[in-house]
Amino acid sequence: MSSTSSRADGQQETARIVLTPGEPAGIGPDLAVQLAQRPHACEIVCIADPQLLEQRARALRLPLRLRDVDFSRTPAASSAGELSVHAFSLSETAIPGKLNVVNVQYVLDTLESAYGVCRDGLAAALVTGPVHKGIINEAGVAFSGHTEFLAELTHAQPVMLLVAGELRVALLTTHLPLREVAESITEQRLTQVLLILDHDLRERFGITRPRIAVCGLNPHAGEDGHLGDEEIRVIQPALRLVREQGLIVSGPLPADTAFTPRQLEGCDAVLAMYHDQGLPVLKHTGFGTAVNVTLGLPIVRTSVDHGTALSLAGTGEAQVNSLAGALALGLELSRRPYRLRG
Repeated sequence: MSSTSSRADGQQETARIVLTPGEPAGIGPDLAVQLAQRPHACEIVCIADPQLLEQRARALRLPLRLRDVDFSRTPAASSAGELSVHAFSLSETAIPGKLNVVNVQYVLDTLESAYGVCRDGLAAALVTGPVHKGIINEAGVAFSGHTEFLAELTHAQPVMLLVAGELRVALLTTHLPLREVAESITEQRLTQVLLILDHDLRERFGITRPRIAVCGLNPHAGEDGHLGDEEIRVIQPALRLVREQGLIVSGPLPADTAFTPRQLEGCDAVLAMYHDQGLPVLKHTGFGTAVNVTLGLPIVRTSVDHGTALSLAGTGEAQVNSLAGALALGLELSRRPYRLRG
């Protein structure tokens, strides 16, 4: 849904954004408290344990006023030092820096609730803090990331996109062991991801004719088949297919030169074949300020570009820039009317 609508006086109504802090032992609760220290033009609803937020605010020596959200009421802009909260209770008190497997279900419940709020049109966007994949898997829950979790909830094929300033890097495969990457790259998957990426660059970002650079999988993009044949067998046929459908794509490009200034000039997004092919470049450019966007969903979802940073939890040393950027971009994307792919 759109985050705003026009009133009779021509002004936009206030948006409601839901925020999940993520792992309670990590810096997510700290960041939520820090984010609340300045006023926002939207209503931020933190889906979390109120006692956790209050405890972390005391540890950081920051003021915090919590108010229970009423989803039936018109959203109200957030004042400095204030958060709306949709309360969920931890199984056990969270200790900063110490993971506790009994609180895993709390993390998943807050995320599922936040998705439901957006799905039902009660909020304009979902902003997520970092979760700890290891402790979730230790609890016996198969979990490889927010992106994949939301894919199951929405029955959609999501595409992970990281944004750092003008640089946008999308991923064909996400959280996979490197040995599984090559067999996961199929012509069908690549075609679908490119169509979703093109569609959401148009619909979410307002880019009229997106230009997408596609990396090869192998060194030198396969060196004409001498260093691997995935470019010839899979990537080139997929690119031909989407070009026939009107997409503007270049590649497959050698990944070691795909991110040079000359190659990026006039490029709206780069599609990398796997996680550590594209994200090191983007995070070198904008770590701590970059934003993770999930494309292909019926809702707007943005997130931080970093992990739980357990050693920083409760210390006041965590930086809120990425979460603030995720909030700002989530709000911006949600203001644009969105049409799902047919």
